[in-house]
Amino acid sequence: MATHLDDRTEHHSPKPEGSSANVPTSDDVRITTPAKVCGMGHRMKRKEDPRFIQGRGRYVDDVKLPGMVYMDIVRSPYAHAKILKIDASEALATPGVLAVITGEDLKKAGNLHWMPTLMSDTQMVLPIEKVVYYAQEVCVVIATERYIAADAIEKVQVDYEPLEAVVDPHDALTDRVIVRDDKPKKTNHIWHWEAGDKAATDAIFASAATVVEEKIYLPRIHVSSIETCGMVANYDKARSHMQIYMTSQAPHAHRTVFALVSGLPEHMIQIISPDIGGGFGGKVPVYPGYVCCAVASLVLGRPVKWIEDRSENLQADSFARDYHITAKLAADKHGKITGLQVYTLSDCGAADAAANPSKFPAGLYSICTGSYDMKAAHVIVDGVYTNKPPGGVAYRCSFRVTEAVHMIERMVDIMAHQLGEDPADFRLKNFIRPDQFPYKSPTGWEYDSGNYKAALDKAMTMLDYRALRKEQLEKRKKGQLMGIGISSFTEVVGAGPSKDYDILGIKMFDSAEIRIHPTGKAMARFGTKSQGQGHETTYAQIVAEELGLPASDIQVEEGDTDTAPYGLGTYASRSTPTAGAAGAMAARKIKAKAKKIAAHLLEVGEDDLEWNVDSFQVKGSPDRKKSIQEIAFAAYTNHPQGMEAGLEATDYYDPPNLTFPFGSYICVVDLDTGTGEIKIRRFVAVDDCGNIINPMIVEGQIEGGLTMGLAPAMYEEIVYDANGQNLTGTLADYLLPTAVESPKWELGKTITPSPHHPIGAKGVGESPTVGAPPAIANAIVDAMWHLGVRHIDIPITPQKVWRLLRKHGVTD
Repeated sequence: MATHLDDRTEHHSPKPEGSSANVPTSDDVRITTPAKVCGMGHRMKRKEDPRFIQGRGRYVDDVKLPGMVYMDIVRSPYAHAKILKIDASEALATPGVLAVITGEDLKKAGNLHWMPTLMSDTQMVLPIEKVVYYAQEVCVVIATERYIAADAIEKVQVDYEPLEAVVDPHDALTDRVIVRDDKPKKTNHIWHWEAGDKAATDAIFASAATVVEEKIYLPRIHVSSIETCGMVANYDKARSHMQIYMTSQAPHAHRTVFALVSGLPEHMIQIISPDIGGGFGGKVPVYPGYVCCAVASLVLGRPVKWIEDRSENLQADSFARDYHITAKLAADKHGKITGLQVYTLSDCGAADAAANPSKFPAGLYSICTGSYDMKAAHVIVDGVYTNKPPGGVAYRCSFRVTEAVHMIERMVDIMAHQLGEDPADFRLKNFIRPDQFPYKSPTGWEYDSGNYKAALDKAMTMLDYRALRKEQLEKRKKGQLMGIGISSFTEVVGAGPSKDYDILGIKMFDSAEIRIHPTGKAMARFGTKSQGQGHETTYAQIVAEELGLPASDIQVEEGDTDTAPYGLGTYASRSTPTAGAAGAMAARKIKAKAKKIAAHLLEVGEDDLEWNVDSFQVKGSPDRKKSIQEIAFAAYTNHPQGMEAGLEATDYYDPPNLTFPFGSYICVVDLDTGTGEIKIRRFVAVDDCGNIINPMIVEGQIEGGLTMGLAPAMYEEIVYDANGQNLTGTLADYLLPTAVESPKWELGKTITPSPHHPIGAKGVGESPTVGAPPAIANAIVDAMWHLGVRHIDIPITPQKVWRLLRKHGVTD
């Protein structure tokens, strides 16, 4: 594995014809099947919910195996320190303690003290010479009871020699303190990345009528899913077989990593990812705790369970964002955006462990020109090591798209205000028009379809935008502060085309396998893994749409590497764009075979048949037909001679392009001039995710995502002191919004199908988390722009607002 990524410029392969097009937009959900079939567009209740609402879900911590023992982790109290000595004698003398495993033990077991990250960097599993971040794993204790292990870690004595820590990425670039002195190059600089045309962009800025510039910081945050990370590893020495239950969003990719790290043959490793209590990208990376748990089971030859506690989870893994951005936006004398320049410093922590596609170290950040038509853009990102835990998790976003959208939406608002234009009118003037599709952005993206004006028009109508602007003016005359913020975002999801997208060399296709039983019931298995998205329902509806089988008769399975086809998992809103497409394509293969069987049964040619919802019928004689259930039975009992029996198919779908969902959000806030309290009065969200599979699930995804977008906008931030100590390592300090803090979300939709996707869908799970923060930030800044406030970094808290109001003489 490479330990240092060379400088690079982003490259996009040409897209096939038809992967981008001017597609009509509508407001109506497409429904073509009756309620008994319940295909796409039906508001089908989630099939998985009965077990969840009855408390019958099965999570990793519910797994109990005979002879199972428990692991706990000794963690570093320092962000940077030499390890002088580890004395485990007192812990080993504790009744019930079976073993203490250190980095030295892992080294002797075959250099297992290091592992590859998903970005082809390396990360310590257990350190030998020094620790490089607070709460880093130092050694592990295995005991017969969980509480014995928890007590025993306090008895392990570790002697440290504290070293100076570097937590500011700008300081890290000076290389005064080297975080990773294991690297051949003694520098904290990991990689340099560029996208766009620098010369063309420089020329645009040289002739621009107006240029605005702003420094924007998106702080480190945490996914904070209800369920923390965990594993049960069960190595059977007699069979040389490793069975692993783990909180994994990508079971097959994790199996491959475990095979690479452990040396076990991949076919002798089974990973089962059962029900997951939220992932949001935090359960894509491979964390040291996973590897230690698997090694412990290998050593002991019995099942070992490890479950993080909440503080461990908040302090050691699942971190996102931490982008330091300097952006410039140019406009001509007519108020048309002409160019964008961006420099960003990415604080990767002590390892580049992000789950980005290999060729995109900064993820899909270059989508940062957003929904706006401009002539040129140039984007630079530098990745650096600091004495923080590895970060870069794609927290409910598609590989740094949240950072990109926040930056461009803030800059567009700043430019609108600078020019004295209404932020809505300024956007409408600068949007990419539908008739410009196929559209290629200045940083190389080929957007599949879009109608940004339709989405913003609808949002403005829903809350009577013009009336609100009049109300704002009246309130300002009275000294009251009201703000209106807009976010008209474009996301990029569905990684991805294998020509450009891979993780650790594994191409980012995805898969589906459908098997129809003789009685007309079906099993559909997918290479993804739901963490609450409703796959058991939506995938069934896709298959029902294609084959006419009732969705209730289709069982969906995923998460078991012994039974599911190989796939890259669920994150970055890729499930529907990739695996959902694979399901549709596999169903079409089945339908093609079913047509041959129907022709045999009806004694006609295939060209004499037509499909109608759930049956093949003879053209002009609709009474002569065979239902899919009848065809399924015949596939096992009366299929044509020479045809292979059965009715099943597998598809590995490699998309020709990504999909580009979009939306327009408008937030209305009122600020208390005495306390700085921020009240979100209204929030309208209009999303366009292409064709909708299940409107109820889409609405649930959006409402949940909006609340998760509210969180970083006003509450969430991981804070470190100068020594690298995490000051927000409990939920008493790391604030999460509840139903009390969440406003009433008002939802709307437009539907602009993807021209290249088999069912025209785009993905929606992450759009609200991407679009909400800048809408809220823009609203708060809009309320104070007339006072001289240009920008506030998120999270925007009452304390920040109050200090600004005091600074500008509004309050004492």
